Amino acid sequence: MQQPTLALKKIHVNFNPRKYFDPAEMEELTASVREKGVIQPIVVRPVEDGGHELVIGGRRYKAAFEAYGEDYEIPVVIRDIDEFEAKQLALIENVQRADMSPAEEAIAAAEQVGLCKGDRDEAARIIGWTRSTIDKRLALMNCSNAVLEALTIRTVGLGHAELLAALPKDIQDKLLPVIVQEGKSLAEVKKTIEQVACSLTAAIFDKTDCTACPHNSLLQTEMFGEAIGTGNCTNRTCFNEKTEKQLESVATGLRDEYPVVRIVRAGDNNTRVQLAVEGPKGVGENQAKACHACQNYGAAVSGLPDSIGKVYKGQCFDTVCNMKKVAAQIQATKAASQPVTAKPSGAAGQPAAKSAGAATSASTNPSVTSVSESDRMKAYRVALWRKALRREVGKDPALAQRYLIGFVLAGQVRCVDANTFASVWERLAEERIPAGDVAKGISAAQAANEEQIGHALTGVTIAAIEGLDVMYLTRLCQHHKLDVRNHWKLCKEFLELITKSEMMVVADELGIRAALGENFKKVFAKSKTEVIDALLAVEGFDYTGKVPKVLNF
Repeated sequence: MQQPTLALKKIHVNFNPRKYFDPAEMEELTASVREKGVIQPIVVRPVEDGGHELVIGGRRYKAAFEAYGEDYEIPVVIRDIDEFEAKQLALIENVQRADMSPAEEAIAAAEQVGLCKGDRDEAARIIGWTRSTIDKRLALMNCSNAVLEALTIRTVGLGHAELLAALPKDIQDKLLPVIVQEGKSLAEVKKTIEQVACSLTAAIFDKTDCTACPHNSLLQTEMFGEAIGTGNCTNRTCFNEKTEKQLESVATGLRDEYPVVRIVRAGDNNTRVQLAVEGPKGVGENQAKACHACQNYGAAVSGLPDSIGKVYKGQCFDTVCNMKKVAAQIQATKAASQPVTAKPSGAAGQPAAKSAGAATSASTNPSVTSVSESDRMKAYRVALWRKALRREVGKDPALAQRYLIGFVLAGQVRCVDANTFASVWERLAEERIPAGDVAKGISAAQAANEEQIGHALTGVTIAAIEGLDVMYLTRLCQHHKLDVRNHWKLCKEFLELITKSEMMVVADELGIRAALGENFKKVFAKSKTEVIDALLAVEGFDYTGKVPKVLNF
């Protein structure tokens, strides 16, 4: 039976796992074909357009085309198979040839795994490889396209590609030209990669995801013949991103405790100092308590290489202020240690002067113990003032009318909060007046009785208090002599606005520290939620009338 043939121009070449054809070998094959023709048939399959597609025999096809052109009738074996089977045959035929490059094998293996819907064991069985072999070749797919191409055309060796596969692809593409142009040895490439690698042992983040990461040098060692030492991450960008995320997580966990928490970077070493109570750098017990509420007191999370992730609590971030407080404490201590020298009474029987020590200790190193005025605290305080004024003014209709006249005389009639008054009127008359409907509003007022009108005028005053600018609200509170103690008691809502260190200040101000006694330190060693619960449930403590300074005007 005569061997069927097809003209080369009728055969489509759509898929070939082999991308690189050695020039010397192709020249030799072309010469042989030119002399003897193609002896071994290629394998093709029929396609829908009536032509045929090459399945096996890419090198023979190229040699015949080079030797005779597109009209050459090449011997063929026609196989009626689908695209899936065609790709499998082409992959198997090429993989089993000894001269296929590792890069081409890697791409072919990835294609076969795709055809097997991700089943590596099945792909290995079809190709005739072990599972270990297919895993090793697939690991090469971590190489950039440029590195795979260089490996295919034999510009770099397998060892170079295996080392580069550990790096991010953009880094591979930067190193590749240097390796090729300078002819870098495997040892030189390995040393370069080791220099940019990060130690996983020193990592402060969860390394669970690193176990199967292609940038983990341990995995590289298991997969390849060439790899850097185990326990390293070769993706510095990813390593740094995870480190930063962990540093921020640690800092976030401290923000319930301190007014300020900072991640300290290289060069920040002199921008903070450990707050000390006693000793040559101490600020004294009273000042130390006051510092707990300062916006420059808190904790530092180290972002420095030699102490990455370490937390330093009780830090002062205003070193100038700290130096002044330390100097004041030294002066006060020195003055207190001077001997008392009493002066005789004057002729008029005046008492002797106070000792230098007593005078100094009473006048130096003043401490300001107050919770910091954050935006949330300011909003809470203003809301408290408005609520307290509304209560007191709302109980005195005559006072409310006079305050209303005062608002008008001061040009503050614009401060009346329409929504607040609309709510008041709705409770009085059981109707809601649409905004802008002046006629209906007047009709509703005309229909109201004297009692409703009286309550409505009080409502206008309350609505004005609600809309009054904070500056004028503060002046009104001072004029009214508002006593916040009659309207506030320590509560969870307030404590949740401040940090644990500020709670210590509040505990001092209100007398809770003294009431807790020896239990004070135990309480503050707990979580913020537990501290709040403890501060609100001090046995035998009277919370009535005790208000922290930050809530006063």
